[in-house]
Amino acid sequence: MDKTQEITQYILEEQAVLLQHPLYNKINNMVRLREFTQGHVYAVWDFMSLLKALQAQLTCVQTPWYPSDHTNTRYLINEIVLAEESDEWLDGRRLSHYEMYLDAMQHIGADTTDIQSFVQRVQAGTEIGMAIDTLTVDNRVKDFLRFTFDTIANGKVHEIASAFTFGREDLIPDMFTSILRELQQQFPEVDMKPLAYYFQRHIELDGDEHGPLAMEMIRELGGDDESKWEEMREVAKNALRKRIALWDAISDGLA
Repeated sequence: MDKTQEITQYILEEQAVLLQHPLYNKINNMVRLREFTQGHVYAVWDFMSLLKALQAQLTCVQTPWYPSDHTNTRYLINEIVLAEESDEWLDGRRLSHYEMYLDAMQHIGADTTDIQSFVQRVQAGTEIGMAIDTLTVDNRVKDFLRFTFDTIANGKVHEIASAFTFGREDLIPDMFTSILRELQQQFPEVDMKPLAYYFQRHIELDGDEHGPLAMEMIRELGGDDESKWEEMREVAKNALRKRIALWDAISDGLA
């Protein structure tokens, strides 16, 4: 068993909780689907910050340019960035997965005001901790975001990689696609295609391409340093616990 498999074994319990979470069965009408997306979108957004933090540390994103020391992982992370930040949307536009999600939310009538206002505040220069504090969301959603940005601020690239790799969006099971199909039959007037495409695309990329690339990145960053592997194990478990709390918050808030 290699070190990545050891981490996978270590977090099996948390993964099982997420994959069997009662939240999914509660998404049985359009109101609840909209409310789900309005909570989940924060995880879609902060995932991009983990990704860009990795790119900043594993590649060179400054001038004058110089080659980074991470010869293989810089390729891996750039491959992931390419799709996550500029994937092809249904209408041919090149969008980030966050922008795709916003578009899909709008198609089902979900409210994107809170997340967009939050991102605009951050873009305008509000310190991330202060921006999170001012959110009018469940404290467990805030804690989820704080964990992400505390991990980034800590600056250990292997820990950021662990949060990124083991807290990925493939934690949303295939059953979610079935939920969308059922709701489409109940509400044929609502355009569910963009949201279904988003989840299918994200799960497809994570399983076939990004997941294996991310695991390779983990192996390279861990190397033979047992202390790094121990830190990655703990970050992975904590990341999943924060995701469970996020799912609990969304589930508790469904009308």
